[in-house]
Amino acid sequence: MTEGQSAPLFTLPDQNNELVNLADFSGRKVLVYFYPKAMTPGCTVQAQCLRDSKAELDKHNVVVLGISPDPVKRLPKFIEKEGLNFTLLSDEDHAVADAFGVWGPKKFMGREFDGIHRISFLIDEQGKIEKVFDKFKTKDHHQVVMDYLA
Repeated sequence: MTEGQSAPLFTLPDQNNELVNLADFSGRKVLVYFYPKAMTPGCTVQAQCLRDSKAELDKHNVVVLGISPDPVKRLPKFIEKEGLNFTLLSDEDHAVADAFGVWGPKKFMGREFDGIHRISFLIDEQGKIEKVFDKFKTKDHHQVVMDYLA
């Protein structure tokens, strides 16, 4: 997906196993961030930094949705353990990741496998992709987003 395109509409279960639809956020900006796996070091740092940036994101009318292939039952543990203040969504069959173009071959410790690429999309109030964030370190992701919003 590239800037200016309409974001793929999706409906996924959240940490409470309630369905969340991207269209529910019409009129607000949505930061859709894809992460590989809850409670792993990089994903935890990224989530903590977004958690700590919530007040600033709220000032810019931005809702955060974290999407991973984790099963729903894993998400409440991550939220509780890290005190997360935003919604996590389960994309177990990676259909939404596929639609956004973030599922594909990866290399880690010399082995190749398919998985989620850590990419975020800022979706504008009309459902178009305003900005793609694909070059950042997990600990700097929130700052890259905040710098863009400023």
